[in-house]
Amino acid sequence: MNPKNARIAAIQMISTPRVAENLAAAGALIAEAAGRGADLIALPEYFSIMGRGDADKFATSERDGAGPIQEFLADAAGKHGVWLVGGSLPMTAGVPGKVLNTCLVFDPRGERVARYDKIHLFRFHKGEECYDEGATIEPGRRPVSFAAPFGRVGLSICYDLRFPELFRALGAIDLLVLPAAFTEVTGRAHWEILLRARAIENQCYVLASAQGGVHENRRETHGDSMLIDPWGEVIARRDKGAGVVIGELDHARLAEVRESLPALGHRVL
Repeated sequence: MNPKNARIAAIQMISTPRVAENLAAAGALIAEAAGRGADLIALPEYFSIMGRGDADKFATSERDGAGPIQEFLADAAGKHGVWLVGGSLPMTAGVPGKVLNTCLVFDPRGERVARYDKIHLFRFHKGEECYDEGATIEPGRRPVSFAAPFGRVGLSICYDLRFPELFRALGAIDLLVLPAAFTEVTGRAHWEILLRARAIENQCYVLASAQGGVHENRRETHGDSMLIDPWGEVIARRDKGAGVVIGELDHARLAEVRESLPALGHRVL
């Protein structure tokens, strides 16, 4: 059976330290995207909480299969009849004192079909801006993709974007989804370049759903959520602020790019 075309949407948010408030905001944006015909909707990294400090992640982390954030995602997917890529949320880890940064995917019946734990952990120090995810997050171990009626979808989170070997390990995919909370400094320099590169080299659509604004902890996230086609052209985008980015995943376009430049078939290594 040939994959179907699909309407796909990225949700951009400016999440707060309050889970209930973020879930309400995400719910409204999911409803907007579904009302505009989206078949798949992707939330940003840490859509449910952008805390004032690391302790907030631990306080809201959930066990696998149980918790209000997971219940919200399942209910929203089933209510709107959409494939929902749940950005990321903190999940209980096997290492004491750490959590996992986890992306969960639910199908239109509200059933979970995939789980990806972020593999690459961000560390950055420039001036007063300093981050070290490895201090509080346990890394994931394996690439994850899933099958949908509109093709095979690969999962990744934020800093993973800088490691092309991860996406090669996914094999042939039609859509790459990347929830993120890129900093303004690194995003302004590299975000669009890296997203377009991943689309071009994997000859797939890329849907990037980002945090985009100044948060209560004074962190500024870059935003610029976008949808990119397999030739590297940006189809739709949103610079800053909460909202929805939506466009088409077109299999005729995928075939055109792959037939005119069959680079995936030319791989040697």
